[in-house]
Amino acid sequence: MRLISFAADEAEVRGCLQEDYETLKAHKIRPALVICPGGAYRWRSPREKDPVAFAFLAQGWQVFILEYSCGEKAADFRPFRELAQCIRTIRKNCAEWHIDPEKIAVLGFSAGGHLAATLAAYWNDPAVGTGNDIRPDALILCYPVISTKEFAHEESAMWVSGSDPQMREMMHLPDHVTSDFPPTFMWHGGEDTSVPPENSLMLAVELKKHHIPFEYHLFETGVHGISMCTQEVETPDDVCRQWVPLCLTWINRRFDYVP
Repeated sequence: MRLISFAADEAEVRGCLQEDYETLKAHKIRPALVICPGGAYRWRSPREKDPVAFAFLAQGWQVFILEYSCGEKAADFRPFRELAQCIRTIRKNCAEWHIDPEKIAVLGFSAGGHLAATLAAYWNDPAVGTGNDIRPDALILCYPVISTKEFAHEESAMWVSGSDPQMREMMHLPDHVTSDFPPTFMWHGGEDTSVPPENSLMLAVELKKHHIPFEYHLFETGVHGISMCTQEVETPDDVCRQWVPLCLTWINRRFDYVP
């Protein structure tokens, strides 16, 4: 195992990489996952970092955790630029890090899901995005913040917009889905009152409208911020924890990857 770190604009990225051994030839080139933890754009939740990384590492993925800007530094598309730079750096180093440049996914929880979906919406916008090298090949969105209008999570909307009405409008992501949005896996807990499931439902409607491949799971139970839904992260939920195998089945099939 190899631990690395690098800067993405003003953010730190921590990576955990599977080594390349000559005696193990089946997985020379691997998919990569960038994890964006949640925290209302005010902080980054620890339960949505390492425990998630370990689950995907166990499946043979190369994993990165983005410590994106929060609080007053979250406005003006700064976290977007950091995530974009993170993906650009990964693609630039794919050969050294044994990564398939066409199999880079972004996983986001809550506000981190909003960040991931913002990149998916704006990666090729001439006014914001900067081209194919920052486009994620797939998204995994866990109880994501999507709306800054009805059903909005007000604290997330405030920080990411800097309380600017025009920026808040741009951060309402259902209005900015295009046919270039990447394939997406989403799940939400039905008992989530912090970020209501209507957020992910709004996005699912737009993905369907634009013919974007997606899979969506709305569980009957499940509150907000439950991450891996295990005792390890102190949020055990035997129903919602099924998101992990469901997600791995979906993403591994989409990437034609056999762990």
